Amino acid sequence: MWNRDVKRGLSGVSLVVVALLTVASAAGCARIRELQAMRAFKAANQAYSAQDYPAASKLYEEAVAQNPDLAYAYFYLGNSYDNQYRPSRKGEPENDALLDKAVQNYQLGADKLSVSEKPEDRNLANLSLKYLVASYGVDKLNDPSKSEPVLIKMIQLDPTDTEPYFMLANVYEQAAEYDHAERLLNLAKDARPADPSVYLQLAGYYNRQGLFDKTIAALEQRADKEPTNPEAYQMIAGYYYEEANGDARLQDAEKRDYIQKGLVAVDKAIQLKSDYATAMTFRGLLLRQQARLEKDQAKIKQLLEEAQELADQANALVKKQAAGDK
Repeated sequence: MWNRDVKRGLSGVSLVVVALLTVASAAGCARIRELQAMRAFKAANQAYSAQDYPAASKLYEEAVAQNPDLAYAYFYLGNSYDNQYRPSRKGEPENDALLDKAVQNYQLGADKLSVSEKPEDRNLANLSLKYLVASYGVDKLNDPSKSEPVLIKMIQLDPTDTEPYFMLANVYEQAAEYDHAERLLNLAKDARPADPSVYLQLAGYYNRQGLFDKTIAALEQRADKEPTNPEAYQMIAGYYYEEANGDARLQDAEKRDYIQKGLVAVDKAIQLKSDYATAMTFRGLLLRQQARLEKDQAKIKQLLEEAQELADQANALVKKQAAGDK
């Protein structure tokens, strides 16, 4: 009886010991796999830095096989495949498979990293999504429609990053969904109202749509955001010159108005930068336009002489600056 009780007690103890050993063994195995994963990851990073992308992809595959939670490895794995892809060999199964693997791992990396609270992880998630969008470009998968949900995800990850807004607006513009494109650009402006680049993007969009008044309004808003930047005013002058020179529908009164507004803008640019050769050139071009609209011969002569003087000054500045760069 005593022996049976002892045996039962020992059996119970043995079961506990076995359970503890099993847990310890499992924990030990997990730790070993983590160490093996990190060893493979470090070796992969060395191969990646050396631009040995075939070796890097194999080692990153080994790392995530040992530790699937090694989230940041997926971006580099995807990029290793991406760097092996050759657009000139598009259609070849082995080459196309590389891009498919790149897309798969960019997506995995973004999914795993985007839930992290660490800023560096979320930044890498955003980078993964940017490369994923690039994979859908014309020189790769050529499927821009698939980039839409990716770009929306990027905006959700960081609403203050304007690049995804611009990229998504371009997708909509290429698809002739112009209302959506304009809305995205205005959302970018709302996200970063002090950023001059959002107004440049809006101006470029309106210019492509042939909306001159809106183009100028966006450029003027851009100049308001950086009032000491001479290039901002020079760009306004350039657009006025191009419109007055290129739009055959304009009446002479409208051309005169645009020329005067262009001169005001270019004078501001030269006021901010007295040796601004490009601004001098455009001032001369605007004066030549003005001369073509004049009837008074003396006024025409005066305008053309001033325009030539500005052209000479601009050329001298360009030569001087070129000599200084040597």
